[in-house]
Amino acid sequence: MTDYAVMNQHLFEGNHQQVKGATEATLAEGRPVLEVLNEGLIAGMAVIGEDFKHNRVFVPEVLLAARAMKAGLAVIQPLLIGDGTPQEAAKVIVMGTVKGDLHDIGKNLVGMLAEGAGFQIVDLGTNTSARSFIEAVEAHDAAILGMSALLTTTMVYMKTVVDEVRAAGLEIRICVGGAPLSQEFADEIGADGYAADASSAVELFKRLTAWPERAATGSSKAISAR
Repeated sequence: MTDYAVMNQHLFEGNHQQVKGATEATLAEGRPVLEVLNEGLIAGMAVIGEDFKHNRVFVPEVLLAARAMKAGLAVIQPLLIGDGTPQEAAKVIVMGTVKGDLHDIGKNLVGMLAEGAGFQIVDLGTNTSARSFIEAVEAHDAAILGMSALLTTTMVYMKTVVDEVRAAGLEIRICVGGAPLSQEFADEIGADGYAADASSAVELFKRLTAWPERAATGSSKAISAR
């Protein structure tokens, strides 16, 4: 018998084997694939994200929950692709730490929480050039481009990325984050959004992808996650 609350608890506790087994058992009962994804996995990660935001859990707990989430996703993903049922494609976020910067802990946390919220993450890693961002956005038809920087010397490169993305005519929301950044900086470089932490970034992504379609070049002020 399906009990999504128990499945959510296993995910919250990082019990990846139990999450995998529960996912398989629930699907074997004939429950819809998207229902299992949303109620069994995404709902559990949403709790982790909220608790992380309020400092009730910390990075190790998020990492364990993300591992459990991936164990369940490994069971579900082939079914989403191969069952022939029309599915709404997950919105893609291309992420990377900007050129010259090798820090990635914050970016990785954002990626894990965003993936747990149902987004598809394309992680370009660190030291990412404007050209690499543009090529990935085009290749994956991304909805959001996310940039991070930890150094004041590398954050200025974000303006280069924004300018080149706009010059390429790409209709995409650009979000920025990182310790030295601020809302004012995001506004100055023409970004669409700014988030101060991982949980706020996921909330920002949800709001930005809920916007009506419009040209990215129409943005004049970044939206804060607060």
